[in-house]
Formats: sequence, structure tokens, C-alpha cells
Amino acid sequence: MRSTSTPLPSLDALKDQAKRLRARFAADGDAVSHSRALELIAAQYGYRDWNTLHAAAGNRPPFNPWMLGSRVRGHYLGQPFDARILGVQALTSQPGRYRMTLHFDEPVDVVTFDSFSAFRQRVNCTVDETGRTADKTSDGRPHLELEW
Repeated sequence: MRSTSTPLPSLDALKDQAKRLRARFAADGDAVSHSRALELIAAQYGYRDWNTLHAAAGNRPPFNPWMLGSRVRGHYLGQPFDARILGVQALTSQPGRYRMTLHFDEPVDVVTFDSFSAFRQRVNCTVDETGRTADKTSDGRPHLELEW
């Protein structure tokens, strides 16, 4: 059984993690079923199976997984980053969404054109409980994606 008291993400966030895990395996050439991905997520959180994790998470409001000053990593406009959270606010008008200010350890080049660069080291964004922005690039990828 689980030994930590860290709050669990919502069921939607857990299912999204399973989808991303499955996609990661597929990108590496390993096919994993959706049910196997759910079981792996359950194990990651210290539960014996998906049904037990599902019961523990329940249908409850999401929690704020990001704290002021904590470290995060992810992708911004397709570029990897490590950053510190300078500001975070739960949006009461949009439950499950958070406004954040991130300071990248190293500036990120946000231009894909070879003969031009534009670097950003601090960004403001609004993410959902899965750590993704609603805004997407022209290829459909969220502008910003935080990793768990």
C-alpha cells in the first residue's frame, strides 16, 4: 500500500499521465495497452493496481501540484527546459487552471528559423492540472508542457 501523504492528482490527470506514458512507449517502439499503462501509473503512485488507485483518487476537485519556488521541467515551444516557479495562482474563474510565471535556468530559443534567434528566460502561462497550456503551436502541440 501507499506510504506517502502527497495528494493524488485527479482521475483525469492520472488518465492523461497513462496516455502520455503509452505514447512514450510507442515512440520507443514498444506497444503498451491502455490498461497496462494505467497499471504502471498505479504502481508509480504506490498502489497495487489501477482499481485501488482509482478508488483512492475518487471524483474530487483537483489539487494545486505546483508550489512557489519549486523546480519544474518540461518543453516550451518544443524546446526542453528546467525552471523555477516564480509565481503560481489557482484561477477561481477556471477551476483546474493555474497561472504561472516560470524562470528558465537557461534561455530558450523560441524561433525555429536557422538565421534568426529569439531567447526567452521568463514566461507567463496558464496551464491545466496536467501541466499543459490550452494554446497550441501550428503542429498541435501545447505551447508549454510540464513533466511530472
